[in-house]
Amino acid sequence: MIYVVRHGETDLNKEGRLQGRQGMPLNKHGIEQAESLREGLKAIHFDYIYSSPQERAIQTAEIITNVKAIIDARIDVFDLGEADSLKKSEVKMAGAVPDSNLYRGVEHIQRFIKRVFDFMNEIKEHHGGTEVNILLSGHRCTTGCIGAYFEGIPKDGNLLRFSSDNGQYKVYDFK
Repeated sequence: MIYVVRHGETDLNKEGRLQGRQGMPLNKHGIEQAESLREGLKAIHFDYIYSSPQERAIQTAEIITNVKAIIDARIDVFDLGEADSLKKSEVKMAGAVPDSNLYRGVEHIQRFIKRVFDFMNEIKEHHGGTEVNILLSGHRCTTGCIGAYFEGIPKDGNLLRFSSDNGQYKVYDFK
């Protein structure tokens, strides 16, 4: 089974800001959310633990499992470019992402989907059809993209409909 976890809360989440690659740690509430996940998932033995390289995702994975996570950049957060850390209410969006005509450095959505799907295809190739439990710790965008890997990309392209809230998870199976 694949357990897809969204990291616990950070101060930027609490402030209603977009959060990208600035490496924010969990705040007190975020640590409590990860500890709650640890309690809720304590009956699961995780054979593999993968995380985004962001500190908040690593912290979440390691609090849940008490095991050092394998870091993989392919499940890193969507690069928000210059829109990173801005208040959500102030950012001009192009669909579900900041408008790349206004903010330099915004990742192209198709590149983001490809890198996450490439990661998932590799996981499936190595572990599909086996009886393993895998924890993937990521972000709103990565939990949404992984959901789309299993459920299909929505017609409107909104991957975030498959996202988890902070400190929540979803379970998928390769079957």
